[in-house]
Amino acid sequence: MKHSKLGKSTIESSRFIYGCMRIAGDYSTSDRSKGKRAIMTALDAGYNHFDHADIYGGGASESIFGELLAEQPHLREQMIITSKAGIRPKNNDDSYAPTRYDFNQKYLLASVEGSLKRLNTDHLDLFLLHRPDYLFDANEVAETFALLKASGKVKHFGVSNFKPSQLALLKSAMSMPLLVNQVEINIHNIDTLLDGTLDQCQQHGITPIAWCPLGGVAYSAWGNTFSVEDEQRIESELNNQSKRYGCAPWQVILAWLLKHPANICPIIGSTTPERIVAAKQALAIDYSREDWYRLLEARNGQAVP
Repeated sequence: MKHSKLGKSTIESSRFIYGCMRIAGDYSTSDRSKGKRAIMTALDAGYNHFDHADIYGGGASESIFGELLAEQPHLREQMIITSKAGIRPKNNDDSYAPTRYDFNQKYLLASVEGSLKRLNTDHLDLFLLHRPDYLFDANEVAETFALLKASGKVKHFGVSNFKPSQLALLKSAMSMPLLVNQVEINIHNIDTLLDGTLDQCQQHGITPIAWCPLGGVAYSAWGNTFSVEDEQRIESELNNQSKRYGCAPWQVILAWLLKHPANICPIIGSTTPERIVAAKQALAIDYSREDWYRLLEARNGQAVP
């Protein structure tokens, strides 16, 4: 497993991050055991960074992870644990309130406390704001982060799904660096290539973490807009490249993301041990600039201007 520093820090994260969103499965005993096996497979394969959120599995994903740490507490020192908060589901505490985003200080502090309890740890290595709260006060958030840092409950901070202007606003109010921006990046959704997100990451030394990296290939992307013809072009090009590199098409996509100079760290969320391990093959691919653009051309259905 290759490693890279997160943002402007000394934290050495595995280049692939293990995503814990699905480790609770259907909440059955067998699926919970499967989730724990997936975590151990990831550790054995060299993943040291584990991504959570308070809403994953309604909290069950963090709880299962915490059960594993209770059973094997020595594992904690081998891990970078990230969690996120800020999305409040509909009817979670008020039948009138809709699904909303909330960066209120009291709510975020309570969310971190909940995650720490479920994860069975005394601190988060990284805490992210899950989705931008349109009503957020940058100074209040900066103060909340300072409180969490001073308490020792969170070591470092970042954001998720922030547009460049939103990140710049929060950054302007903070004395501490933002280490990461976790955003959707895949062959279907290339917004971060076009809207300045990846440019901003390079400019300020912020690590982009890609969620849903295999969207549009291994599974349908969120809000899929690909036509049958689009999918056929992409599939054809991926098949050609997979033969050239001696790997599976989905591994080519990971290599396509890794090629970008912003140092994208993809999240691998499979609970299938073989796929968790096989993802690492993409790290060994000497992926060419020509193939990167050929895949972009296949995706767009036309050459770049």
